[in-house]
Amino acid sequence: MTELSRIGALMLLTVGLVSAALVAPAQAATRVAVFDFELLDTSGEFDPRGPKPEEMRRLAQISADVRARLTAAGYQVVDLAPQQAALTEAAPLRNCNGCELPIARALGADIEVIGLVQKVSNLILNINFQVRDVATGAVLRAGSADIRNNTDESWARGISYLVRNRLLDPPMTGKAAP
Repeated sequence: MTELSRIGALMLLTVGLVSAALVAPAQAATRVAVFDFELLDTSGEFDPRGPKPEEMRRLAQISADVRARLTAAGYQVVDLAPQQAALTEAAPLRNCNGCELPIARALGADIEVIGLVQKVSNLILNINFQVRDVATGAVLRAGSADIRNNTDESWARGISYLVRNRLLDPPMTGKAAP
């Protein structure tokens, strides 16, 4: 085989591989509905008006953090806004016995993440999450982290630990994989 024919064969092989890559369908990212984390206050500081403003802000922050980390890991986080009325009616999700699954299905999600912060006292809290397959309702993964102190830093460290060590490690497989 001459040098010219080797170059020609290599060019044809390269063109064929590039063409195949362009024609092959791209694997769609797994669509995930991350519901806002909720607060369950079992401390003696319970206020019937609801969580304190700083706790509401922290709930929003950890919910946003989970969404951002999942997006960075290759998941497609779906917008919850189209189902806001259903979410408001179902709240709190921790008490609705799976009523969030039809909401996640309506949003086109493959998996869902629901989360809860339990406030035992102003010193002891725990952050919990659960990942479910939207089609079957099967729990794919769950995790919990105890934190100390009701501060921005403790909440941020708790959710960071959970995402790194329970939600994404080991990588989700099967239907939940990106």
